[in-house]
Amino acid sequence: MKLIIGLGNPESKYAGTRHNLGFKVLDELAKKLNLVDWSAETRFKSELIKAPEILLVKPQTYVNNSGMAVKLLTTYYKLPATNVIVIHDELDLPLGKIKVRLGGAAAGHHGVESVINILGTDQFIRVRLGIGNLRTQSGEHKGQSISAEKFVLEPFIHSEKPQVKHMIKQALKALDLLLEKGLESAQNQFN
Repeated sequence: MKLIIGLGNPESKYAGTRHNLGFKVLDELAKKLNLVDWSAETRFKSELIKAPEILLVKPQTYVNNSGMAVKLLTTYYKLPATNVIVIHDELDLPLGKIKVRLGGAAAGHHGVESVINILGTDQFIRVRLGIGNLRTQSGEHKGQSISAEKFVLEPFIHSEKPQVKHMIKQALKALDLLLEKGLESAQNQFN
């Protein structure tokens, strides 16, 4: 079984923000697979959809504490970290760019850092979704200084939405490749 974990914040006020791309990708994956019923599982601190061979997971712990939910699930299902796929936003990638990789540093992403710290390893797969660098984004902050914490909690601006929609479709393709052909195939296409 593979755990496919989208990082995001649980409150509705965060639904359209950059930090909630992981949740958005999982919602689209669930639609694609005709899976509609997310169930709140308090013992796992998550919303889940169980399907053959995969478990879709939206941790309800807020992004920065995502590792708690991941640990509860990997322990319960007796899964190694290599069976975990984490989908998350990435400041260090241009808007719309996707990279798939196994392991590596958290690069300042507190949700990924939480998963690494609580699992005690970085050996899980990441689908990294580029949200752009706040210093180079077009729109209201161009040329201005804004904290990363504020930037990731903002919604995408209107002109970014077509790129975001395309990126989500590409993320679904990356997940298909990961599940059907493995890490190497996904990395070859999305790196």
